This record gives sequence, C-alpha cells and structure tokens, in this order.
Amino acid sequence: MTTLPPLIEESHAEVTAWRRDIHAHPELGFAESRTAELVATRLESFGIEVHRGVGRTGVVGVLRSGSSPRTIGLRADMDALPIQEANTFEHRSRHEGRMHACGHDGHTAMLLGAAKVLAATRNFDGTVHFIFQPAEEGLGGAKAMIDDGLFERFPCESIFGMHNRPKLAVGRFAVRAGPMMAGGAFFDIDITGVGAHGARPESGVDPIVIGTQIASALQTIVSRNVAPVDTAVLSITQFHAGDAYNVIPQTARLSGTVRAFSNATMNMIGEHMTRTAEGIAQAMGATAKVDFRVNFAPTINDPAQAEFAAAVCAELVGAHNVERDPPLIMASEDFSFMLERVPGCYLNIGNGDIEGSCEVHNPAYDFNDEAIPLGVGFFVRAVEHKLAKG
Repeated sequence: MTTLPPLIEESHAEVTAWRRDIHAHPELGFAESRTAELVATRLESFGIEVHRGVGRTGVVGVLRSGSSPRTIGLRADMDALPIQEANTFEHRSRHEGRMHACGHDGHTAMLLGAAKVLAATRNFDGTVHFIFQPAEEGLGGAKAMIDDGLFERFPCESIFGMHNRPKLAVGRFAVRAGPMMAGGAFFDIDITGVGAHGARPESGVDPIVIGTQIASALQTIVSRNVAPVDTAVLSITQFHAGDAYNVIPQTARLSGTVRAFSNATMNMIGEHMTRTAEGIAQAMGATAKVDFRVNFAPTINDPAQAEFAAAVCAELVGAHNVERDPPLIMASEDFSFMLERVPGCYLNIGNGDIEGSCEVHNPAYDFNDEAIPLGVGFFVRAVEHKLAKG
C-alpha cells in the first residue's frame, strides 16, 4: 500500500470539518446556494480560478500548471435529500426535513480536499477542472451543467467521479468497466373513463378496473419483451383514484419507475408501456395518456478509464482491496450524462461495513470521515498520473 502524501494526511481534520459543516446545513437540488458559495470561496482561497452559476447553482474550479494542453475533469455532487434526519450527533442537520443521506457532503469535501492539495503541490502538467454539480437526486443537475456549456467551456479529455458505498469496508474500492448503474425513468399513466354512482357501474367506465388491467399487463414487458440475458425492472409504485365510497371516479393515475442498463432497452420498455396502456384503455372504452420520462442514462464506464482508475486505487490500497467486477447496481446516477460526453469512470469508495452501517437514503445514515484521505488520494493521484510531468 502506498503511503499517502503528507499534505493529504495533514488536511484530514480540516476536510472533516468542512464535511460536517456541509452535513449540518443540507440544501436540496438547485438550492445549494450556501454550499456552492462555501465551495467557491474555498477554491478561491487555494488560488484556483472559480466559475459560479454553471447549471444554475453549479461551481467549476480551474487549476492550470505547466504548458500541456491536456485536461481532466473531477466531479462531486452537492445536493441533499428531503429526509428528516434521525441522528443525534453534533453535526446533524439543522434544517427540518432535509439531510445529507447519500454522502454528497463527503463527496464535495473530498474534492475540495484534493483541490487544496493539487493547488499546493502542482505536481502535474495540464489543466484540472473541479466540477461541483447541483441537483443529482433526480432533478437533472448534470444535464443542466452540460446544457450550460460545461464541456465547451471546460473541455475534459477524461472525467472521474466517486460515490461512497456502505457495506464496503473503508480502505476498499470497487471499479467496474462498462455498465455499472442502471438508467432510470419515471412514468405516469393517466386513465380517463366515465364517472358513475358506485351502485350503477354499468352507467360509467371504471378507470380503477382499467388501471388494474394495465398494471397487470405491464408486468409482462420485462418477462416477455426484455431478453433473459438483459436486466430491467418495472415497478408501479403509486395508484391514485377516487375520494368517495359510493362514487366511481372519472380518472385514475398509475405511477412508477423503470430501470435498465441500456438506452435501447429503456426506449423499448417505454414504447411497450405506451402501446399496452393505450390499447387496454381503448378496448375498455376509456383513454390512457402515458408520460414516460428518462431521468438518468445508464452509467457506463469507459473500459480504458476504468482500468486506469482501478490501477490508481490499487496503488493507494493494494490490488487485493480493489474489487474489479462488483455486482451491477439497479440505482441510477446522473453522472451518466457526463460519461456520455466524455470517456471516464465512476467508482465506489468504501464507507464502512461495521455493525450499524446503513444504506444511503436512510435517516440514520452518515458519511464515514475515515474514508476522506483515500478519496482525496484517488483524485490527486488520478491527476498526477493523467497529467504527468515530462
């Protein structure tokens, strides 16, 4: 195992303090004004060029050293979740109904720590773009930055991002080439029938009965239209209709999510859903309108960049502590949209596997500060190798 540079070890307490401050003041997607200003101010204090308001509340720091035209992008997400925190430690959320339940506070702090080290050492030749993204949690922060000219204004030859992984021990990494996380879509199916008295169903067209038929038929899409060697999930998570015991409602709504590991599979599922819902509704005398919207592309790591990232991790913690082919993850990540534009890799860093460790999006979750030096170390080493001098 390689010893981390002294600057990384020495900054551990400071970066931990930043992380806990961000945790105590969580902000939801596109409302990360305090967090973004904290990031921008810190970057400026390191002597890094700062660009505010990229993709609304995003921040990009630019650090140049030497004369090489080579570039690299490093990305962290900043937003919190609308969850009431259950923790009681001192740095718990100060805001009701908001908390950092996914570790974005740790991701932001680790990238800030790497920026400080790289600004001090400048042991590279080229340009580093530190990308602090807003609104990762389903609100389209990555696309907002891209649409705001992220890669035209801050070109990147490669890009890297990182997410903590509960149940993976601190001191371990997981890196996978190719598909890693599923793409995600949300859907709403609005059914319009004919309202009637509950005692006279023959006088109406019942959208609840039609909704149950649609719900049942949709379950055959994955089992009969997705190839058995492919992987996909279609879950109906909401069914809304009616508000009285004796009234057959006029409308009903089904809502849910789809996950798949390829854009082709995702598009096929959306097309089958639309045809199935509209066809069943029409056959039963009603209409159905399907709103199928893709929120996340599949997260697909470039094989060469994944190999590079795994080698950097092995240098930090030893090859035996790098899981090279971890299981696919059905959750989604909007860093995927950046990976569609720039070859790169998204990897997992261990957040701990001790008793009491819990998954993300849990009200008892907290980022493990013991992982900070390794996350900082990965970003620093990635830059030093990609933009090596001479």
